[in-house]
Parts: sequence; C-alpha cells; structure tokens
Amino acid sequence: MVPDVSTGSDTRGLIVYLFGPGRRDEHTNPHIVAAWDMAGAPDPGRDPAATYTQLAKRLDHHVDLRTRELDGKKPHQHVWHCPVRTAPGDRYLTDTEWAEVARRIVHATGIAPEGDEKACRWIAVRHADDHIHIMAITVRADGRRPRTHRDGQRAQAECRKIEAAFGLRRLKSGDLTAPRTPTGAERAKAKRQGQTVTARHWLREQAYAVAAAVYNEADYFTVLQSLGIKVKTRIGPETGDVIGYSLAAPGDTNAAGQPVYYGGSKLAPDLSINRLRERLPDQKVADRPRYAADSAERWRHTTTAIHRARTVLNSDDDAAAQGHLAAFGDALYNIASATTGPHRAELRAAAMAFNRARRSAIRADHQAATALRKAAKELAYASSEPGGLAIALLFATVHLARAAAKWHKQRGHEQQAAAAEEAFRHLQAGYQQAAAPVLADLARRAPRAATASRYEQDVRATLPDHADRILADPTWTALTTTLAHAETAGHNPRRLLAEVRAQRELDSAEHPAEVLNWRITAQPNRRTQAARMRSAASGTSAMSATTRPPAAPLATRPEERRRHR
Repeated sequence: MVPDVSTGSDTRGLIVYLFGPGRRDEHTNPHIVAAWDMAGAPDPGRDPAATYTQLAKRLDHHVDLRTRELDGKKPHQHVWHCPVRTAPGDRYLTDTEWAEVARRIVHATGIAPEGDEKACRWIAVRHADDHIHIMAITVRADGRRPRTHRDGQRAQAECRKIEAAFGLRRLKSGDLTAPRTPTGAERAKAKRQGQTVTARHWLREQAYAVAAAVYNEADYFTVLQSLGIKVKTRIGPETGDVIGYSLAAPGDTNAAGQPVYYGGSKLAPDLSINRLRERLPDQKVADRPRYAADSAERWRHTTTAIHRARTVLNSDDDAAAQGHLAAFGDALYNIASATTGPHRAELRAAAMAFNRARRSAIRADHQAATALRKAAKELAYASSEPGGLAIALLFATVHLARAAAKWHKQRGHEQQAAAAEEAFRHLQAGYQQAAAPVLADLARRAPRAATASRYEQDVRATLPDHADRILADPTWTALTTTLAHAETAGHNPRRLLAEVRAQRELDSAEHPAEVLNWRITAQPNRRTQAARMRSAASGTSAMSATTRPPAAPLATRPEERRRHR
C-alpha cells in the first residue's frame, strides 16, 4: 500500500479532478467513502443535488474564518492531498475497508486525530478499484494548523500496519530518499509518444551517467547539453553563482509547446546542485586528476578500490560506507560504458537498479570514497577493454553489491537492500555471461601436468586450510593457466598466492579457485612495471642535462577524447 502526500491551494480544483472523468476517462463511479462528517459532506458522486462548490465551501469553512481574521490573506498551501494505492496483485478492498484506511491515515498523520473535535475537515474519494484519494484542509476549527511534520513517513508507517491487518502485500518501508515516482499523466504521455520510460526517468538516468563520468560541475552541464538535453540554471541574485538547475528532455513539451523542465532534486535527491557539489570538485580551483598510464591500469585501479570499499562496509564508519556506496553507483555506470559484449545490458540494468541503494538517510562522507570515485572516472576514458581484467573487475562488483545489500539490511534500509539485491542479480548474470567463455579458454590452455603439480604444491604450502576446496573447484584447471601467466609476468607463485589471500578471507567463497583466479588476474605485470621504471629513470637522466619543459596542463586534454553517452 503506497501513500503519496502533497499540498496545494486550490480546494475546488482538486474536487473537480476527484469527481470528474479523469485525464483519460479512467475515473469510474467516484464517491465519498469516508469524511470528517458523512452527514455534513455533500457527495457530488452520489447526490445529484450536490455540487462541487457546495463541497468546497463545506471543506473550506475553517479556512474562510481564518482568512477573515487575517484580513483576506488565505493560509498558504492549505490543501492536503494523499492518494493511497494497493500494490499490484492485491485484492480489491470494500468501501468500508477503504473508509477504515482513510481514518487511520488522517489520524496517524495528524490531520484528524481520533477524538479531536477541532480537527481538520477531510474526505476520502474512491473512483477506482485499487485506490482512494484523501483530501483535507489544513486549518483546524480553532484556527491553528495541524502538526503534520513528517506526515509522509507517518503515512507510510501506518500503511505497513494496515497491510498486516488486511492481509495485503507487505511493501518495504522507505526513508524519504527515493526519487519521485512519475505521475500518471507522465506515464500516459510516454505511452502516447511510444516511449518505454517517462521523460523524468530518462533524464534521471542521463544525469546519473554524466555525473559519474565528469570531473566538475561545468562539464556536467556541458555534456548534458551535448546530449540534446536543455539545461536551465538558477542564478543567485547576490553572488551570481548557480543555486539550482532544471533539465528538459529533447522533444518533451507541454500543451503550449514549451519544454517541460524538472529540477535536479525532483529527479533524485542526490542530483540537487548541493549534493552534486559534494561529489564534484569546485570547477574554479580543481585540476582534473592525471590519467592512468594505460587502459589496463585503469581497470586495476577500479578493482583495487572496490576491494577496499568492501573493507569500509565492514567497518563502523557508516558515513564513509555511504560515501563508498554512492561512488560505487558511479562506478557501475562507467563500467557499463567501458564494457563491450552482450553482458553490457546486464551492467546497465545493474547501474540503474543500484541507484536506489546508493543513498539513504545516512549522510555520505564523499571524501572518504575519493579513490573509488577517481578510479571509476578513469574508466569513462578507457579506450579498450582488457578481457580478463574487465572480468576480474566485474567479479569484484558482484561481491560488493552483495555486501551493500547486507549493509543496508543490517541498518533496516529495506528499499535500498532490495535494490542492491536486484543489482547483484544483474551483475551476477553479466559476470556469468562474460566469464564462462574466458574460464573455458583458460582451462583449454592449461600448463603441462608437471607444472600443474608444482602449483598444487604451492597451494598446499601457502593455503593449507583451503587447499582441498581449491583443488576440487571446477575452475582449478583455469587457475593453473592464470598462475603460469603470472609466473611469466615475473611473479613468484607462492608469494603471489599469499598476497591475494590477504585481500579477503576465502571461507565464504563458494568457488575459491575462481576467486583466486580473478584476484591474480588483477595483479600488475612485474616485468612491464620494471621496464617502465627503467624507461622513466632513463628519461630523467636525459632531461637533467637540459631545461625541463613545463608539464602540459590537464585542461588542454582534447575534448574529442571524452566519451559521452
């Protein structure tokens, strides 16, 4: 059961809508099922003599008195509106049951506490099988305004109790950090235009994807405009700084042909200008970070940062953990962007699903997650996908998504935990699609028996508590190939196994050989590193005899090398 609280100032206008045909003639048999006084509330749906104006005057009785006291000034936003809808698949409630729902919600939200004779006037109108609209006038008989602080949360909490009492589907409680749900009119408009999602939903996804890739606020607006999105900023009158912004999707216009704009905070709470600035450096003073030496390093940096994020989720620092979850949400968008192959669709779906898990009522410490966010942004500029490294990163995201679901569940964040679980399922499906052929190829290229036997001895010596499980793992043969590659790249197998074991315990791993395989894959090539160090040292010596030229500023990086969605 889902309540949706809003406020307005047009009593008669809302009544006309509630008792009218609806925007698409979807209203059938509109009538009042409950009211502050059933005898005193004219019902235009059942009484031919009752009019909208009569009902509006009865509801506005206290407002009119208060207005006269205020010398003609009407109280601000005095119309309270709360549609309440059952979940898809729920049984249809009777009028009597809906009346009880309405009375419980106006009591819980402070609109009309039970037994309060001076409470606000209200009605509950039913014009469909699966929902009612509760309308109230927020001026009491004594002229005071009701105490409706956190009314949305209180309505949600009461709905959870009603679901239990009525045997309805138990929905997950929210914490007011979810993005706004598209309205019925927005959904109908998208359907008429042949779109699969509403303009609000499309804009939200584009904004998240762009924010994940850019380095500062200026680039955020520039890239959005390059996608055909109209950007309207709000400038502070005194400072001249941007204090807000709105976006309009290409071709999305109202009846007058004007663009339909949505404010950043109306798309999602963490897309407001203030929340964005917490994640993006100040455009006036920040330099873009230097890029990794090559594409493979970018994938390794992100994998390492994701492994560190799991450690933070297991700590007691909730603010840092929330910051890493927000950065992980950015990382998922950039991983999907930098990935090729059929599993890319699953990664995009995971990024979109995780949007609900990236924020909660816990204020994020974004500075704590700087390493993960920086590494993830590097992927937005990656020019190639280094096969095994990309799968190693994908493997790491699967486990971080599962850890995120556990973290949210432990703190009672039901909606976020469900979203992280959904992202986990998409990531797991994407990983399986990408990893299966690679693991099979590694198994086909296994080293000779003598080499595999030597690696078996290394495993027993280094990981005695897990050796039997590792050797019995179906991916053991693939692991021997990976160990052979690592040895060729300059690693000592025993030392390498000890290093990757320290990254995370293996007790909970269902396939420990598979875990070790991707951890080893993510290790840098020692011979390549040594060659780079020699090259760098040689270059330094050559430069010492001449005047060293100034480093090129990062701001001169060619715009055409940016990868826009």
